[in-house]
Amino acid sequence: MTNLSDSNPRIYVACLAAYNNGYLHGAWIDAEQDADEIRDEIAAMLARSPTKGAEEYAIHDYEGFEGVSIKEYAGIDTVARMGAFIAEYGRLGAGLLEQFVGDIDQAETALQDCYHGQFASLADFMEDLTAESGITISEALRYYIDWKAMARDAEMNGEFFTVETAHDEVHVFSNQ
Repeated sequence: MTNLSDSNPRIYVACLAAYNNGYLHGAWIDAEQDADEIRDEIAAMLARSPTKGAEEYAIHDYEGFEGVSIKEYAGIDTVARMGAFIAEYGRLGAGLLEQFVGDIDQAETALQDCYHGQFASLADFMEDLTAESGITISEALRYYIDWKAMARDAEMNGEFFTVETAHDEVHVFSNQ
């Protein structure tokens, strides 16, 4: 699977000691690297603080997370995992994180175990699924099948969910 965007997830980490003393001091840090590397960059930023003994920080901004929210005091391990996931999967990764309300474990499991592929619509997937099941539908009957209604029902019944990454580009997943 290829990256579906040019995401470069980054966080802006601010020194709270400097901030509380009227100084803006912080650094933009690449969020797709290892959590320990992020921590090292935070420690280096704090060491350069204009306020002596600076130890506390907060995430004051972020970009490249494709609409996924990063909280001010999010754990660095979580930020690193989310950054790497979104850097690899772009809008699809972000859509999965939205689907699972930020639960990266569920998003990764869905991608590994429940992914059926990319289609123009869930209705197109339902038509392909029916054809692959070995059911033969005569040409005369094919025009009477409402694939959109089948797709709607399958989604409403919780059998499938989709992540839309562009117009006529949906990724289909079965529910776990």
